[in-house]
This record gives sequence, C-alpha cells and structure tokens, in this order.
Amino acid sequence: MTEKILTYDDLMITSVEVYEQMGYYDAEPDAVTKAELTQIISEVSQWLRPQFSYFVVSVQPTFDMGNIILRQLRGSEAYALFICTAGVEYEAYQQRLKERGDMVRVFIADALGSVIAEKCADQMEKALQESIDKLGWKHTNRFSPGYCGWHVSQQQLLFPLFQGHTCGVRLTDSSLMVPIKSVSGIVGLGKDVRHLDYTCGLCDFKQCYKRKKKA
Repeated sequence: MTEKILTYDDLMITSVEVYEQMGYYDAEPDAVTKAELTQIISEVSQWLRPQFSYFVVSVQPTFDMGNIILRQLRGSEAYALFICTAGVEYEAYQQRLKERGDMVRVFIADALGSVIAEKCADQMEKALQESIDKLGWKHTNRFSPGYCGWHVSQQQLLFPLFQGHTCGVRLTDSSLMVPIKSVSGIVGLGKDVRHLDYTCGLCDFKQCYKRKKKA
C-alpha cells in the first residue's frame, strides 16, 4: 500500500484549470470572480492536505467494469487500485461556505475542489509510474466507478480491498464518496498498455468532467 499526503503547492493548479471547471472555456471570468478565487486559494493553501492511496494486484479484480474499460485495460500485467481526495478539511470548508450562504464562493470552491481531486489523482499517477519504471512498464488512463459503463455501486466492492486505507474517504449507502471531492478507480499496468487521450466518442456519459473539458 502506498499512501501520501500532499500540499496545495504539490498539485500545481493553474487558474485556467479552475476557470475551465467553472465553465469558462473561451473567456475569462470577471474581475470580482478572479479576486474571489485568489482569496479562496490563499485561504485553502494554508491548510489543504489532499492525499492518495494505491496498491497493485497481479490479477484483474472481478469488477463489472463494462466493455469500454475492459478494452482499455487489455494487455495489462497488473492493476493499481486507488483512492484520491481533497480531504475532509476541504469538505468542512465547503460546508461552512454553504452555511454562510455565500453562493459565489460556494460555486468557486466547488470547482476548485473538483480540480484539487483530479490533480491529486494526477500526482498518484506520477508516483505510480515512478514505481513501475524499473520494470519498463507503462500505465493506462485511470477509470472510475460511475464512468464509461462502470456502475457507481461497484464502489462497494472496491473500497473493502483497501482494508481501511481509504484516506478518510467513506461511502454512503448509495455508493457516493464522502468527502465528495474524491476520486477512486483502477489503472492498468504493463509493457504493452497505452495511456490515451480520453476518447469521448466511445462513451455516452454526457456529464463526464473529461467531456466537459474537451467541449
């Protein structure tokens, strides 16, 4: 099991990435929104502790991941299962904003939290790749329950495999993660696997964050 706690600076988040998550693709937000984002980052960066956990298995887990993901994992010699999260502190921060009724900051913090979780997962991939470089292996894209035909209820099979090493993330009865700004899933490993651009043409999930970003 590999576990790591990160800092905000480790994530190397750019304002453009947050703007895109907020829906600004071909334009920038107004000066007030920019200032609010800067202030939120200034606050959050002082205490944010995103973290990830992953481990590697040699046999493909018996998840019902669907044909799209299974095709992408084809040729894998091992599999990494992972959980990444913005952290319980960030969840509490968002809740405080909601209780104050500061809806502008709630919106910005929601977008920033999504970016934090994904950038934490990027750092997990980087650490994973460093650990398999000595084998001459590569890794596939990461795939998560709730996307590409892998039903979110499969989280109930994934989480017990971590034996409590879930970075403080827990599941609700409906299989949603808490803190909500978390990412979990699987990555294929091996000499002959490929890391591809996210091919939205293969998947019909309209709310996927990757589809939104590509749009």
